[in-house]
Amino acid sequence: MAARQTTARAVAIDVLNQFDPKRNYAGSILNKLLQQTEEKQRATDLVFGTIRNRTAIDMVVAKFGDCPVGRIPAGLLNIIRIAAYELIYSPATAEHAIVNEAVENAKTIAGKKQTGFVNALLRQISRHINDRQIPLSQADVRRTLPQTPSAGCEFDSELLPEPKTSPADYFSGAFSLPKWLVINWLAEFGAELTRQICFASNRRPSIYVRPNTLKTTVKELAEKFHQAGMSFEILADEAVLKIGSPRAVGELPGFAEGLFTVQDITASQAVRLLGPPPNWTILDLCAAPGVKTTQLAEATGDSARIIATDIDAERLKMVKENIARLGISSVRIVAYEELMANRKWPVANREGQIENGDKRFAISDKRCGPFDCVLLDVPCSNTGVLAKRIEVRYRIKPKTIMELAKTQSELLNMAADMIKPQGRIAYSTCSIQAAENSELVKRFLQKKHSFELKSEKLTLPSARGFDHDGGYVAIIVRK
Repeated sequence: MAARQTTARAVAIDVLNQFDPKRNYAGSILNKLLQQTEEKQRATDLVFGTIRNRTAIDMVVAKFGDCPVGRIPAGLLNIIRIAAYELIYSPATAEHAIVNEAVENAKTIAGKKQTGFVNALLRQISRHINDRQIPLSQADVRRTLPQTPSAGCEFDSELLPEPKTSPADYFSGAFSLPKWLVINWLAEFGAELTRQICFASNRRPSIYVRPNTLKTTVKELAEKFHQAGMSFEILADEAVLKIGSPRAVGELPGFAEGLFTVQDITASQAVRLLGPPPNWTILDLCAAPGVKTTQLAEATGDSARIIATDIDAERLKMVKENIARLGISSVRIVAYEELMANRKWPVANREGQIENGDKRFAISDKRCGPFDCVLLDVPCSNTGVLAKRIEVRYRIKPKTIMELAKTQSELLNMAADMIKPQGRIAYSTCSIQAAENSELVKRFLQKKHSFELKSEKLTLPSARGFDHDGGYVAIIVRK
């Protein structure tokens, strides 16, 4: 007998009831519960959208519901938050359907009095909405919560401070972001770019797939998607496809055969800027889950000598799974502890051939200098990927940036000891904070005079057109 299916809203409520933004990850909880509903994409949107906009939602509940959220029982509060999210950010969904199902869900956990409270509160919020989707150019900015760069939900009274006189308070309130982080962006990028970052941080991120060039081409993969009735767009300059049909990645045609990898446009820049030739020996020092590792293999025609390691042994297993699915043979996975404890690096002889043992890999106890390149995709604050790493906005603190920068600096110094003369370090983050990016690289170069900066690129996240995350790449060369 088939398992009984439930609604997307019921699944979303269950996820939020188990979720603590400072302790666990909504995505992992959601993945365990998604099989309960046929509305997988909708359940995902409800969970992620509610969490992204939770501060703004709570502000609306407190103001128009005339009830501080701290006084609402947790189970009821999550029902209210999800319904408020739909009222504010999902204008295509009918108000009566949103309120009615919220009331029905409340009945399963509460008595008649509390069910009436949920109904009254949500109807009160609805009454205060002037327009569920109004062009921002026509809206009163202080009464409107932005949905997209061009539209928002306008209320009948003011919610937000004046953006021109109090930009940090405005952006923080409108986009549910930490005020100190917004202040940092304003100082670094100015008001207009900060506005762009905020919209991008709260967008519903698109899915991009990178064709596995060892097995297929953009054109061939596009034809396969077309035959499956999928909607998509080709971004020719980046050689990727943007998926329009909402579907789980594992269910996309060609996934099981290893024809593509999911990767954001910005995340792909490190390997593309590096441009590795097929005769290099490369170390991917922070490899998990293996997206850039596989990109290295594909970029070198599966002919380079690639070592992949990661300090997280569990996540390193994901690298193995990815290279197996994609049919890659040029990657060898080595446990981080083994690599660090023994200082055993694969070393090429003067003819560029690997010495001893394995045809592709050999072991030498030389301490440093064997690699043509170290790809260093360091752990970071994730401020460029807030739309996807939805918990970060509730966890990140100023001291977190400083602690991460210390770790990043240590990893960069470690990588410097591992490359040959004229070898390269591809340093990358999915952060847009200068302390983790340009400032850190500048300090490294001031201390390491045998290195020079070949190129660097900071990409700010964007919600427009081919939307994308933010990130940073620096290509550093040993002289």
